[in-house]
Amino acid sequence: MSMLYGPEVIEAFSGQTFAFIVPTFDAHVLTITLNRADKKNAMSPTVMREIAYCLAFAHHNPAVWAVVLRANGDIFCAGADLKAFAGIPEEPNASSIPDTGQEVLLGELFNGLHKPCIARVHAPLFAGAFLLICGCTHVVATPNVSLALPEVKRGIWPMQVMASLRSILNKRQILDLCMRGHTFSAEEALDMGIITHLVADETEMDSRIGRLLTDIKTNSPAAIRLGLKAWDDLRSVAEAEEHAFLKARLNEILQTADAQEGLAAFREKRAPNWTGQ
Repeated sequence: MSMLYGPEVIEAFSGQTFAFIVPTFDAHVLTITLNRADKKNAMSPTVMREIAYCLAFAHHNPAVWAVVLRANGDIFCAGADLKAFAGIPEEPNASSIPDTGQEVLLGELFNGLHKPCIARVHAPLFAGAFLLICGCTHVVATPNVSLALPEVKRGIWPMQVMASLRSILNKRQILDLCMRGHTFSAEEALDMGIITHLVADETEMDSRIGRLLTDIKTNSPAAIRLGLKAWDDLRSVAEAEEHAFLKARLNEILQTADAQEGLAAFREKRAPNWTGQ
């Protein structure tokens, strides 16, 4: 699935008004902050459009080398806004992000981001919030974080979340989380692989994320982007064709400016100067 917004639309990024998201872009990192704390950062149609627009900006903009996803408030994200499920129209807001008329499938948009994405999880998260964190390449959390898929308690089932969890958990683990709807700890999530880094507090969390970003930005953004794209595309490649497919992708990477620069820097025993091309 391609991004919902094309390169020509995201050119207006700096002039957009966001109602429930605070985006900042600095030093090749786009930070997306959920900012609907009074509603537990529940994802209304506007919130989802704003996230989709930010992901499109990161995807299409070669100057973005990594994304950080974070949230304000005492709940990281409570999932989808249930008013939308009930058919209640969303209240007017100041967001200027255009409605494409297409359904926002966050799991697919994160798959198609093709950039490293780090979730900074400081508080509990539930339900559809799994679409956010499971779509990230790294999830850094503190021990006070708890997680749950409580949809079944409301007569619903976390359908799309199952797809996001399939690359992390096995069938029985996924179905157990969906059927019981129980709350589990950050430590349990770490053991399952839903969380990738568990740190003592928010200060250490910011330090760990800083180190991850430093490591990521030390390496070729073009190689990372094309490697993540190959991983995404691999979902539609037959198992018997995987090696041939990936060898062809390696040949493509070898033609990039970053690959030529990396090889030259290795020969000349110097640090490479990445352009992301």
